Amino acid sequence: MLPIELLAPARNLDCGIEAIRHGADAVYIGASRFGARAAAGNSVEDIAELTAFAHQFGAKIYVTVNTLLRDDELAAVDRLIDELIAAGVDALIVQDPRLMPLARGRIPLHSSTQMDNRTVEDVQARAAAGYEQTVLARELSLDEIRTIHEAVPDMRLEAFVHGALCVCYSGRCYASKFCFGRSANRGECAQFCRMPFDLVDDNGNAIVAKPSSGDGRGQGRPLLQRHLLSLRDMNRAAELEAMMDAGVSSFKIEGRLKDVAYVKNVTAFYRQRIDAILARRPHDFVRSSYGLSHVSFEPDLNKSFNRRFTDYFLHGRTQNLACLSTPKAIGEHVGSVKDIHPGRSLAIAGTASFANGDGLCFFDTEQRLQGFRVNRVDEHGRIYPADPSVLHMMRKGLAVYRNLDAAFERQLSRPSADRRVSVSWTITDEPATGFTLTLVSEDGRSVALMFDCPHELARTPQEANLRRQLSRLGDTVYSADESAIEVDFSGNWFIPSSVLTAWRRELTGKLDTLSHNNRQKNKVTAEQHIGESARPIGDEPIGGQPLMTCRYCLRYELGQCLMGKNKPGEHRDIGLDHDTRLALRLADGRTFPLRFDCRRCEMMVLRPE
Repeated sequence: MLPIELLAPARNLDCGIEAIRHGADAVYIGASRFGARAAAGNSVEDIAELTAFAHQFGAKIYVTVNTLLRDDELAAVDRLIDELIAAGVDALIVQDPRLMPLARGRIPLHSSTQMDNRTVEDVQARAAAGYEQTVLARELSLDEIRTIHEAVPDMRLEAFVHGALCVCYSGRCYASKFCFGRSANRGECAQFCRMPFDLVDDNGNAIVAKPSSGDGRGQGRPLLQRHLLSLRDMNRAAELEAMMDAGVSSFKIEGRLKDVAYVKNVTAFYRQRIDAILARRPHDFVRSSYGLSHVSFEPDLNKSFNRRFTDYFLHGRTQNLACLSTPKAIGEHVGSVKDIHPGRSLAIAGTASFANGDGLCFFDTEQRLQGFRVNRVDEHGRIYPADPSVLHMMRKGLAVYRNLDAAFERQLSRPSADRRVSVSWTITDEPATGFTLTLVSEDGRSVALMFDCPHELARTPQEANLRRQLSRLGDTVYSADESAIEVDFSGNWFIPSSVLTAWRRELTGKLDTLSHNNRQKNKVTAEQHIGESARPIGDEPIGGQPLMTCRYCLRYELGQCLMGKNKPGEHRDIGLDHDTRLALRLADGRTFPLRFDCRRCEMMVLRPE
């Protein structure tokens, strides 16, 4: 059976704890330095607290040390590894290959997606180097994942299933460093790909689009200052079982900069979807942690931050991968404008209900995203914006979206999940005097203790009270139905409730102390191993190397594939010849030529000429 792991993000301790409560089998979190999200660092003390919490459920904590390192930082990383081992961390996610000789024998390493793990050869190299888990490139299809799994069956494969997408192959983006001096491979991405661009030809003329709707390509309007590289968010909730069958064992949610409400909602949603598959196929897949999460809300991916969704390249190349209109959250479609009272209010046709504080948005006539906060909803469902002047940009029939559901956010701002490990009890009497109490958890841990206590016959039946007292586990992470409590007595013995309570607490305390980790920790110093492995690629392009290399192709997205691969209905006449050279132009005039490698089916963003 393949152990299946739901891997959730955590920007801080609170997010990590809530990820575990809402069903994560593992959490990835950044340390104070050397993580690919510099704004999401955490102290070793917080990581240790999170690890202790997670290990109660057999869940794991992975720390991201996935930036490229300078030589003068290796000794500091070596000390950090020691601290993280002492904190009980289960693995490190790394990019720089020089960390392997530093960590080998001390703590498992996972190969970060920043290592650009796209081919069988890439993953074979990671296996040979000693990585225990490989984070696959987001661009891979099911067939490509399956091919890798069949070639390297012993490597655990981790794949993203939800969240924001980088347009460039991860680890090969140099645009942020080149343009703004902030290296994406050092955790300081300036999000070049979320910026607005003009699409221009080799004479500097803007390309004119003549189709369509909904994605910011207005009828007959130039593609001026559109977010041409800003991809939609990934959503593979419908593809989990297919990904398991292809060999994926760890399902990763992106979002180490997201807030706790996002983590709660998305983690709970994928937990429910994965559990449904595991329940149907118990002989093929098994969960990698334990403890059942009970959530007090109905998870809904549309209610968390999203730029609309795509399954990306999972089934091959498709169109509508980008959200050209905006890099901001659009949210769920909630209806269309029914009527407007200018300067006052509007009514929305649809089934959604609204509340004070909701955030609503729409695309204006120039396909720019506009939004407003709901100040009041009257008894007839009419909506009064906090700023009524926004109404002059709206018209009857206009699609409306909700990117902040105030009622849903209030639910998530309160305690919204409880996770418990199922246990069973057995209590037996000893032949002479005393009793033996045994506690067994769902993951197979067990403790048993014999207690001296006189066999005193009770005047009333005692079994119900025994079951009731042993099932009172509210101050622990355990739960036991009374049906999971076996009483094997030769007589109707009386045991005071206070004594049963003391016994119960002693056994649950001993169960807590049973270790989930028995890792061998062999100290290896940085000085011994510096230079013993491959050097990292670097965080700046070398020579004529592109600033970005992407499987996403803007020509295909606009219906102008040079190889004629656009599917029926995808071709669009945008006044673009095959021989036209294209470039992206920022508002400040900097222009980045595009190169299309049709043999590899890739697009490259080049340095300004």
